[in-house]
Amino acid sequence: MFGGVNLELNIDNNRGKHLAVILNNINEGIHVVNEKGETVIYNNKMAELEDMDKESVIGKPLLDVFPSLDEENSTLLRTLHSGEKIENKQQEYLNKYGEKIITINSTIPIKFENGKIWALEVAKDITEIKNLYNKINILQDKLYNNDDFEDDEDSLYTFSDIKGEDPKLKKVIQYANQAAKTDSSILIVGDTGTGKELFAQSIHNASRRREKPFIAQNCAALPENLLEGILFGTRKGGFTGAVNRNGLFEQANGGTLLLDEINSMSPTLQAKLLRVLQTNKVRPVGGDEEIKVDVRIIATTNTPPIKAIRSGDLREDLYYRLAVVLLYLPSLSERKEDIELLSNYFIKKFNRKFATRVKGLSKEVINLFKKYEWPGNVRQLEHVIEGAINILGNDNYIKKEHVESFLIDIEEEKKDSNQKKIQDEGKLPDMIDKYEKEIIINTLDETNWNITKAAEKLGIKRQSLQYRIDKYELK
Repeated sequence: MFGGVNLELNIDNNRGKHLAVILNNINEGIHVVNEKGETVIYNNKMAELEDMDKESVIGKPLLDVFPSLDEENSTLLRTLHSGEKIENKQQEYLNKYGEKIITINSTIPIKFENGKIWALEVAKDITEIKNLYNKINILQDKLYNNDDFEDDEDSLYTFSDIKGEDPKLKKVIQYANQAAKTDSSILIVGDTGTGKELFAQSIHNASRRREKPFIAQNCAALPENLLEGILFGTRKGGFTGAVNRNGLFEQANGGTLLLDEINSMSPTLQAKLLRVLQTNKVRPVGGDEEIKVDVRIIATTNTPPIKAIRSGDLREDLYYRLAVVLLYLPSLSERKEDIELLSNYFIKKFNRKFATRVKGLSKEVINLFKKYEWPGNVRQLEHVIEGAINILGNDNYIKKEHVESFLIDIEEEKKDSNQKKIQDEGKLPDMIDKYEKEIIINTLDETNWNITKAAEKLGIKRQSLQYRIDKYELK
């Protein structure tokens, strides 16, 4: 028994009680209807997110309790009648008090030996997220339709804001500056904290589009259905509660749209994005007509594209469409001679912000910084400098005692990790083969599987590299 309703399952009373405890203490809403569409399971979380009394739902026909639902827009009833699973579907509906509920649902059929089918739904409440998105969109509409937009554009970065003397960095800046003169799509690859958005803003400000909007959207921040509406817009009637709202493509028309962490976008949405890039047209969610747009796309990823394609996180056809210009940003550990220059830049920045008079880094800290690997790159260095200045007191120079608590002791971690590898991996020939294979794969990835360039980088002949590719069965 659960909530007074027989589950028709082969479980004893004790197991039924345990099941009730489990279902009522998980953080997702659980709703189960029987073959008649009557609720048989309705846990505490579902009652909470729908603001309903369990007694008014359990044992009642679903459509009686939620009058805004029907056979078409109810994911529970669709699964019940079709026997098909529905994954991560956004649903908007009203409870009996007229309050709007927005959830992301996954619905699966429960099939019994006697032929009956029930439907089980797991729901996550995104009402607050959607409300926040609506507020942001309204603010964006006001911002990008405002005649004084140029004033806000001044806050965007330019190439002069990119600090560093490293030859690799200067080469990327040169390529980016050249690419800014065209309208081609750009893919920026770099570890977290290397300044991908800084480069994207600089490209926009150096382009013919600089008088038009620059809009950035993190593709990993929102569920697929919500992100689709944000990018392409929505039209009234497309789904329950939908309103006419321009998407980011329309808002950025004439300007630049930055899609951050493009590899986090679902394959389905990547396919729709690819069509927009091919046709320069968007179809809003729930709309019948396509809208012509003129938007330059800059995308970023912190994963090497070849790896993202192999893992299925990035469609290969979308990669080729985006990577007309491909920029690889060096990590801070690859340009350690810039560390002191960057540190002094950040010291000046925070001196102005906090009205302090820090003169610079002590020699001990400079040496420490150059030995450190900086997993968080330039962004981590900036945060370390800011944290040190906050606790500096009367000292004129940042000393080791001011920064060591902000740095991860990676040398000890490396030592422990290497020791564990030696213990785990055993015989020397096997270890050598494993590391050789790993080095070859990484080098091939870095050169986009250009055999000649990879061989040059490894310092071996092309035939020798090809032999090893065959030996390790690399593809």
